[in-house]
Amino acid sequence: MQFADLAEFLSKGISSLSGGAVAILFMEDQSETNSTIRHHVKLGFKNILVLGSEVLRVSPELVDKIHRIPCDLRQENALTQAINPIIAVLSGRWCYYGFNAEYLFYPFCETRSIGEVTTFASEERRDSILTYVIDLYAESLETHPDGVSLESAQMDQSGYYAQARSRDGLVLERQLDMYGGLRWRFEEHVPVERRKIDRIGLFKAAKGLELRPDHTFNVEEYNTYACPWHNNVTAAVCSFRAAKSLKTNAGSSAHISTFQWHNSRKFTWHSRQLLDLGLIEPGQWF
Repeated sequence: MQFADLAEFLSKGISSLSGGAVAILFMEDQSETNSTIRHHVKLGFKNILVLGSEVLRVSPELVDKIHRIPCDLRQENALTQAINPIIAVLSGRWCYYGFNAEYLFYPFCETRSIGEVTTFASEERRDSILTYVIDLYAESLETHPDGVSLESAQMDQSGYYAQARSRDGLVLERQLDMYGGLRWRFEEHVPVERRKIDRIGLFKAAKGLELRPDHTFNVEEYNTYACPWHNNVTAAVCSFRAAKSLKTNAGSSAHISTFQWHNSRKFTWHSRQLLDLGLIEPGQWF
């Protein structure tokens, strides 16, 4: 379904959604737009909102599976300005948000749907699922100068670390700032405020809930990695976004001839790899 703008979707579009979780996909450019949509359709999302330029090209077979919402993502704080009004009208629904060339993976996602994982989280009295952004990158920048290649995708198998999160001089309970991947290895080209790789990518919308520009929510419990009594399921957003940015930005591109290093490993496009590396956690999910 096509909407004229975000305002029309907010006033008329909610009734067009079916039951289940909602994927909110921000398409900053054409890169892997269609593969991003296909991946999230495969996970079981029945409602996929695609926000981006009006000239964005979507494969004909995917048109009927999405809700198109024209949106200018070039303006400052475009993400929060678009997603917070959507959160306000989706109260009670589980939502995922990500960008083009980003792919959600959770434990056993090859055989378990997004509905199953969100139902499990709700049964554990959780309203959010922590996701780590795991950078993907092309094996050869000569062959793929924009850093994007599904076929030869690489990832870092180590180099991730966490620091306790504090605000106003106080350590926040069960919250961590996570670092690693390309943002860590090429940090001289990444602004400090964009180096973290933690994101609350899966969450239950609620009245008054708002996403901040740093990918945290204004309700602190949403920002926690687990409940107080045991570990909870976590997920990953496997993303070419950093690689694409580093190679399309004139200030960094000339300084990077390869993303490969001794800890690069071929990405298998399977949750088992992420589980084995400890990058996602099944919690008590059997």
